[in-house]
Amino acid sequence: MKFKHVKMLKAIFATPTSASIIFADLESLVKALGGTVREGAGSRVVFELNGKRLYPHRPHLGKEAKRYQVEELRALLEMEGIQP
Repeated sequence: MKFKHVKMLKAIFATPTSASIIFADLESLVKALGGTVREGAGSRVVFELNGKRLYPHRPHLGKEAKRYQVEELRALLEMEGIQP
């Protein structure tokens, strides 16, 4: 895993949850962890990691992920035992 991905993991697990995390960076992190990212219907994206799925919507006006999306990904990573 690249340093960029380690830095992203730390940002995801930071409290309070950051509102400045770029959605594309979340996609890149999931891929780096061995997961898959697929396009869903409309703006929906499917993050799959070890058989568990998350269905966030890609941001429309900006490129930053919403706080709740970061928190949902954090919960998925915690269930898989992934920590920064």
